Amino acid sequence: MLETMKILQKNRFLLFCLSATTTFVGCSKLYDLPEDRDFISENINYLDKVIEPVLGRNNLFTSLQADNSTLPMQFEIVNARYGDGQPVTDLFTPVETYQWIAEYDGKETSLEEIQAKRQRVTRPAFEVDSNGRFILWAEATAEQIAPRPADTVLRTQDIRFFDLKVSNSGGERLIKDFQVIPWLERPYYPDTDINPYTGGPAPDPQRPRDTTRQDYIIPNYITNVVGQNTELPLVNNSEKKDIIVYIRPFTGGNGHNLRFRFMGSDGEYLNPALFNETKWDELVHGFNRKNEEDYVQYDVAYPIPLTNIRTDYSDGGGTAQIEFAYARMGFGGVVTLASFGLNFNIFKPGDWEIVFHFQNENPKFEDE
Repeated sequence: MLETMKILQKNRFLLFCLSATTTFVGCSKLYDLPEDRDFISENINYLDKVIEPVLGRNNLFTSLQADNSTLPMQFEIVNARYGDGQPVTDLFTPVETYQWIAEYDGKETSLEEIQAKRQRVTRPAFEVDSNGRFILWAEATAEQIAPRPADTVLRTQDIRFFDLKVSNSGGERLIKDFQVIPWLERPYYPDTDINPYTGGPAPDPQRPRDTTRQDYIIPNYITNVVGQNTELPLVNNSEKKDIIVYIRPFTGGNGHNLRFRFMGSDGEYLNPALFNETKWDELVHGFNRKNEEDYVQYDVAYPIPLTNIRTDYSDGGGTAQIEFAYARMGFGGVVTLASFGLNFNIFKPGDWEIVFHFQNENPKFEDE
């Protein structure tokens, strides 16, 4: 009887150990139970191992295929080298970038409120985070990291290679031969007017050998805008561009200004008040709006947009949205609403203006 009770007590103790292994680790040792280890697959890999970031803007790359490996895992960049074997160090140059310490929601009412939600931190220019995502920070420019050659000839010695060590308690894997091939800065988007290799004007895609011509940014759409002289709808297509856009810096601002201007076919600026249906208070997340005879200006925080979330000023897909509109009376007393719009980014802080140039003829604002 006493022996039977001892056996029952021993079995109860064993069941207790099995149900509380996280607290009583000694049970596994006492009864020689196997340790609980993470799983790491031999097939863990990335779908795309060629990383082509644009310098001067935040770049995030992720194509990790964990193949059921246990998370979390640790990631470490190792053996960074050029194609000729020389070591790479410029990718890891320390840069100061912004880190959000409170949630940005697009409802902030001043630059000071925005700035209070983020702080400057020092990070390597290029790094991998705890989720296996590769990040190149916007503060990494061509001054720190040389872009691909301007002559468009990519040689092995121009390519930065690295390997990635991935580990958890189940083991370690080495994923080899990632490539980093940076593009020169393009400080705004759309950037169809910039040659990505040289930073100069992009050639006209219709006549690429004609050095007197270039490509331009165009609005995303034009609706019901007719010409002052022809009274025909203004259009943008491969042969004719009635409205083109310049995104360019200007001098004399306070370092965080954004202006909107409208240039007529004669090169003179139109009064923004002509665009009488524009919702100026909802155009951008800007402050201290200033309406002048030839521009409208805001104080803004950069980059634009500040995050990828959807707000009153951005589409949630990573670009800001602007629309300019005006109303005019058409035939038969019908009011026509004309508009045009642009989705855009500005990555580099400073004083910038976005100019809409009606290069062939001005819009007709007068009623019929």
